[in-house]
Amino acid sequence: MTGELNATRERWLAARLDLLEEEKELTRRSDALALKRRQLPRVRIDKQYRFDTESGNASLQDLFGGRSQLLVYHFMFGPDYSAGCPSCSSIADGFNGFFVHLENHDVAFWAVSRAPLTNLLAFRQRMDWSFPWASSAGSDFNSDFSVWFSAEQQLRGEIEYNYRREPPAPEPRTGRTVAEWEQPNGESPIGQIAAMTGTDVPTYVRDRPGVSAFELIDGAVYHSYSSYARGLDGLWGMYQWLDRAPKGRNETGIWWRHHDRYGKE
Repeated sequence: MTGELNATRERWLAARLDLLEEEKELTRRSDALALKRRQLPRVRIDKQYRFDTESGNASLQDLFGGRSQLLVYHFMFGPDYSAGCPSCSSIADGFNGFFVHLENHDVAFWAVSRAPLTNLLAFRQRMDWSFPWASSAGSDFNSDFSVWFSAEQQLRGEIEYNYRREPPAPEPRTGRTVAEWEQPNGESPIGQIAAMTGTDVPTYVRDRPGVSAFELIDGAVYHSYSSYARGLDGLWGMYQWLDRAPKGRNETGIWWRHHDRYGKE
């Protein structure tokens, strides 16, 4: 929806000031929500998760790297994928710029995926990324934090993602907004994304995206927060810019790609 055309600067300024009040209220509300996130109860993590990293096998506590806080991005990259999820990859394009700042503010940052470490590092090199990436292959980490589900769970309707149970489906989809987009050629939008990872739909959506926060207190690890699906919207940098562009998100289908694929398909 386009705004009024040929407005005077005075008309624009009046409308902009009205909007500014709403933006300020949104900022205040966002600050209040951030405080509530910090006040969530902590759950002690006693399970001994293990991860493969460039420095060797590591525990969840090792991922803190001497810091008191840890943020994990649950990156969709299953062992059957030939490439990382293009949506997660778009989000991850921003990681290089900020993770060093987090690390110097008492916050460790890691991406974690189920694929073998060699696959993750090869894809990271392809994407020209440098942020730390660990493999959770062989551990319950992804399952316990609701970002991986078995084929049996899909068929029996036992997937609980984003704090909601999904119905049984042979080809479950990750979100209604994407699933309802119509493609001119009739191709499923989720199928289109799955193809970018070299998988089929059921395999692709057994892994899911998310972010989790942990705190190290007196030598014990505590889980403080997890968010999924549209809860990751604020971490997806390109959308924050598009929301300020004249035409907004302006989406009619799956338009994004791995950043090295634009102009090649």
